[in-house]
Amino acid sequence: MNRISTAGRFGLRQGFVLLLGLAAIGPPPSTQAAEATHDKPSQPSQTSQASRTMSYAERQKLDLSEYMVTDPEASYFDVQARMALLKRTDNDLLQYNRDQLMHGPSCRQELSKPTLDSVIRIPGYYPQPKAWELASEPLFDFEDTVSNLAGAYVASGDYYYADCLVRFLDKWATHDALSRFYYDRLEPQGWYSTESMMFAAAMAYSIVRPVVADKHPEAIERINHWLNALAHKHSAIQGGEPSCCNNHFYRRALYASMIGVLTNDDELFQFGISAIYSALHDLTPRGALPHEMARGRRASHYQNYALLYLVNIMQVAYRQGYDLFDFEYRGHTLDDAVQFALDTFDDPAALGNLATHAQYYGFLDDEQYLAWMEIYLSHRDDDRVAHYVSQKRPVDNRSAGGYVTFYFMDPQAQPRALPEPERTELAAFEPDT
Repeated sequence: MNRISTAGRFGLRQGFVLLLGLAAIGPPPSTQAAEATHDKPSQPSQTSQASRTMSYAERQKLDLSEYMVTDPEASYFDVQARMALLKRTDNDLLQYNRDQLMHGPSCRQELSKPTLDSVIRIPGYYPQPKAWELASEPLFDFEDTVSNLAGAYVASGDYYYADCLVRFLDKWATHDALSRFYYDRLEPQGWYSTESMMFAAAMAYSIVRPVVADKHPEAIERINHWLNALAHKHSAIQGGEPSCCNNHFYRRALYASMIGVLTNDDELFQFGISAIYSALHDLTPRGALPHEMARGRRASHYQNYALLYLVNIMQVAYRQGYDLFDFEYRGHTLDDAVQFALDTFDDPAALGNLATHAQYYGFLDDEQYLAWMEIYLSHRDDDRVAHYVSQKRPVDNRSAGGYVTFYFMDPQAQPRALPEPERTELAAFEPDT
């Protein structure tokens, strides 16, 4: 499968991007009513669930002053060390991944794409799924572009791709793109949709900036200013319930942590760290995230979805010298959330009375949702995590971590990719009906 092709990646990721639309607005009321009565044990009320979670006001009172940016040039992985390893490895899977990535896109073609410098206003998925998909395509294309250019640089070592990525982002910075997004509590999709664009750009930029900074100092200054101003403007919006405190908050925290590093901004970096405190505070004794459990038959899905961002934040912090993978808060570590997610994958009865046991598990057939697992395995030995990710390697997610197998997998972990299933066997995302 060609993982460079934007068209191809869009097709395989349709389930993922549809999830983003649904995450913004939740299932329709008729579905919520159906879930409340379909194979569902009695549940705690929303009030009792919310009482366990950290409020926005409580989060603002956290003293996170000990977390300061220590190395603005550190990407979320050691880029030069990884490139050296990839040059000498004889691992078939990584060599295959490298061969797929090293012949990247045309820079002239990427630079010809228009910027999103007008007001970004995206309709909700319901009741306009086609309009939502059409309006969102340029946003997804941006994420593909930055991810592909970063991956091509790591695979080839060719400065052409690093240089192109900086030139591409400089064009967007010069036009102050993404800064005009429409936001209303009843219509937040424009705000939501720019989240992943920001951390996709920041993570890709962190990979290439050190090797081209001396060549493009003015562009670097413009990009840094643009990302920093955009992050402050975007994160200043609190959001209503539950987006103030659920997986969408973790998504904002991811761009804040990476942009905080890139721009040496402790305030943004600490905003990112606050998501880890908030998530660990909220965990139930079994390790469930209450806000994600509220998603009914997609509770397991959203527990996993939250991990996709939390693990990336912890990896950014790890590269700054803070090992949050071993951090315990309110009696919990992230391992508790991971093990609960795995328990629900193995048997939905693990959800107890938190959500229906008739869970949707199509996401386990879509490798991008497992991107966090590759990063997690670079810190933990876990047979269950290793089993799930081994079925889908090479894994990539165009925004949250990029080509994570290529960037993180231990060459001893898996010698080659498993045969891919026929396309018809891949479970597509199906909206609630």
